[in-house]
Amino acid sequence: MAALLFRLNQVPDDEAEDVRQILDQAGIEVYESSAGFFGLGVAAIWLRHNEDLPCARDLINDYQKARAEKTRADYEARVNAGEEVGFWQQSLRHPFRLIGSAALVVLVLAVIMLPFWKTLHP
Repeated sequence: MAALLFRLNQVPDDEAEDVRQILDQAGIEVYESSAGFFGLGVAAIWLRHNEDLPCARDLINDYQKARAEKTRADYEARVNAGEEVGFWQQSLRHPFRLIGSAALVVLVLAVIMLPFWKTLHP
């Protein structure tokens, strides 16, 4: 019986392709299912043989650890180079967006607190 190995929902194409290549190089037989027209199915990579599951899991876990480390290192390099924009830098670039968001938060809080305010001050 087939075993679910790797869900493909919201997985970047390059990561899915890397997983396919890793499994292919290891000689592990897999097949894929799609989410279907309405997205109600399971888009995933399935193993044809259950006995391959421990090896396949180890391969994917090792790949994902390496990918996470690489992604984290790339992010830190961008931050150190000043290429990654922080909250305050983004706010200074788009001040009206910040003011609008703050006004929206105040409006929502006012609407939420209005019934309590009316009971305290009739």
